[in-house]
Amino acid sequence: MRMKIMLWITATVLFLCKTAHANEIDTTINAGLKLPKGFVAVKAANNIGQARHIAVSSNGIVYVKSAKAINSKATYVLKDLDGNGSLSVVESFDNKGGTGVAIKNGYLYTSTNNEIYRYKLNQNNEIIDTNAAEKIVEGLINRGEHNTKSIVLDNVGNIYVNIGAYSNSCQEKDRVKGSKGMNPCPILDSAGGIWMFKADKLNQTYKDGIRYATGLRNIVGLDWNQQTNSLFVMQHGRDQLFQNWPQYFDSVQGAELPAECMYELHNGSNCGWPYIYYNHLTHKKILAPEYGGDGKIEGSKEYQEPVMVFPGHLAPNALLFYTGNQFPDKYKNGAFIAFHGSWNRAPLPQAGYFVVFVPFKNGKPTGDWEVFADGFSGKEVVTSTRGAAHRPCGLAQGPDGSLYVTDDSKGTIYKISYTGGK
Repeated sequence: MRMKIMLWITATVLFLCKTAHANEIDTTINAGLKLPKGFVAVKAANNIGQARHIAVSSNGIVYVKSAKAINSKATYVLKDLDGNGSLSVVESFDNKGGTGVAIKNGYLYTSTNNEIYRYKLNQNNEIIDTNAAEKIVEGLINRGEHNTKSIVLDNVGNIYVNIGAYSNSCQEKDRVKGSKGMNPCPILDSAGGIWMFKADKLNQTYKDGIRYATGLRNIVGLDWNQQTNSLFVMQHGRDQLFQNWPQYFDSVQGAELPAECMYELHNGSNCGWPYIYYNHLTHKKILAPEYGGDGKIEGSKEYQEPVMVFPGHLAPNALLFYTGNQFPDKYKNGAFIAFHGSWNRAPLPQAGYFVVFVPFKNGKPTGDWEVFADGFSGKEVVTSTRGAAHRPCGLAQGPDGSLYVTDDSKGTIYKISYTGGK
């Protein structure tokens, strides 16, 4: 057994670190980040609340949503006042914390854990009146677990919102060893999926929207792919395979499984939670133990296949398709993903705390993922989330093609630019 565990650990470490640099983290260069050759990074701002998602206007105004209100302010407006890349807070407002923020068609959209709002922007992309929020959706379910409401808009007037499952695996007794899964899972009626609403209709509730996609445990990172004109999401995989089902899984399998999955969604998509999970080592959809699985029995083929998979428990919190022209050609239309970092990979080291890149062509991944920006945690080995200096959470593209990354631990905003030759 010890030899088996050591082999798993070795394989996992090699898999996670395959593209990372071998040198030690330099805390004075590139804001402490390790980047590909030709890229530079700066800390554009610090102490911006618990900075979750971020949106940047076409003229460079930065909007950030904080998970919690600090001094009764949860939405921040920042500008580069000196043209040196440093961002200054010029306004803060809104006493309701949350995650989602997006700019579309002359409005700033924000979300709390229960509601979605929008604010009218002027021709300079500035909020006309921060006291004039229009409530777009209200009454979204919030039971404390997986309750963040990430948002994205399409090009025909719809807004999509994650409503995470308030459960790990829809057990009769949540997170209790050996507890069976409820069948059918009643949570899926109002959570565990993506809901679609009209972006310009006020005071909508569940009855005004549609359940666009189901079988998704929790989505924090999502983006609209302009090439495919479709929604892509990153799912947080389930926990506790080993803790709740030790007769089928050892501790290392529990740390490594299941995969964090990227899906391309369409109206009616069903990705299978809680009935199945995806094993990225065998490339199979596996029947969940709560529903009679043993770690080997395959799940139903009716559930959608992911388009890309990653090791378990990395916590993907943002997804961004790069459409700029500043970065080298390989990055055009590819996907950046911010991994927030895990808490439950023991006995393996905690992992994540980086931004990865997935190359795309014609709307499909064309190769394996690679670590793009690493070193946020400030250390080579993370044993606890509290030990990580920074945790990537949000991504946005600037009008010049630079990449912004938020950190909800210290409220840092990083700006990554390319200065090397193409």
